[in-house]
Amino acid sequence: MNELLKGIIEKFFKSNQPTSTPQNQSISQAEVEALVEAKLKEHAAALETTLAEKGNQVSNQDEDYTLSAKQIEYALSLIEKVKEEFELAIDPSKLTIKDLNRLIAHNRYKNKGTLINLVKKGVLKRIKIK
Repeated sequence: MNELLKGIIEKFFKSNQPTSTPQNQSISQAEVEALVEAKLKEHAAALETTLAEKGNQVSNQDEDYTLSAKQIEYALSLIEKVKEEFELAIDPSKLTIKDLNRLIAHNRYKNKGTLINLVKKGVLKRIKIK
């Protein structure tokens, strides 16, 4: 116990003593420019790898927009409600989340623009009225 107290007391006294400061070294302009250039190259390389990784993630995200069987069934029921003017132009398995969201928006807000966007995309086609 006494040794522990002695150790603590010694640490307090030693920490109060001023420590010697290292002398400042002058750095030449060329050394500064070299350091800055190296850091810029390092940063550019890090940005390139980050952008390449994000590019890979974007292509992987396209595959995740397919619908489940229940979602496809729901989308088809929404298309059934507008069967007087529109019909499905693609295979139901090719419907995406975005298409389903547009169909839901039309059903909720009765906005014809959402159906027009689906026609432009090629998901729906207009039925010619005779």
